[in-house]
Amino acid sequence: MMKQLSSFLLLLALLHLCTRTSGQSNPSGASDVTSVLRKSGKFTTFIGLLKSTQMDEPINSQLQKTSSQGFTVFAPTDSAFSDLQTGTLNSFTDEQKVKLAQFHIIPTFLAISQFQTVSNPVRTEAGNDAVDFPLNVVSNGTQVNITTGLVNTTVDSTVYSDGQLAVYEIGDVLLSPGILGTGAPAPAPLPPKAKKASPPNSQAPSRSTTASVDSSGATGLPHYAPMVASIGVAVLAALSLCL
Repeated sequence: MMKQLSSFLLLLALLHLCTRTSGQSNPSGASDVTSVLRKSGKFTTFIGLLKSTQMDEPINSQLQKTSSQGFTVFAPTDSAFSDLQTGTLNSFTDEQKVKLAQFHIIPTFLAISQFQTVSNPVRTEAGNDAVDFPLNVVSNGTQVNITTGLVNTTVDSTVYSDGQLAVYEIGDVLLSPGILGTGAPAPAPLPPKAKKASPPNSQAPSRSTTASVDSSGATGLPHYAPMVASIGVAVLAALSLCL
């Protein structure tokens, strides 16, 4: 009888240990980002974006781990997507859609009060490139402003916050140069090199040339002197005969 009781108590101890271990591996009440968004009823397009890019899966997977730093999600409403130029989202490539989804996700949990001290630009899942993906968040304690260089918007409300996952409603879709493919502006072309100025006297005749011309003219006159003298003598002789 005592042996059976000991075996029963040992079995209970093992069951209790297994239950505790199971609970640590899969914490109860872990958040599901798509479920949170779906409950609100106004993020259908954003949910579709997360699912089509499969960005919801790594978020939910990380939230299951006790070591996760959590996530902060800026969720544009369906109206925000409707305000985009017609066909914008459909014109994006698969890579652009992934970057768009990632740009709305911060890989750490940020409570609304932490936006007052956060370092800018804030790193998102799209990367921390301050040129292609600049996300700056500023709070004055009552309002949270977000700017990307292309879009300025505000946090309209807190959809969900549990210390691991924070979801904030925003009224505009966050776009950036890295998403649109514009990148950094190309550097301005260099000005054309200035032509070297000609020396000031390059076009003027040299003194030696002028001197040679003048000297040739001066030395050329004596060659005609004998001819003139002969003509003069002939004229004088003719006049003497006539007289």
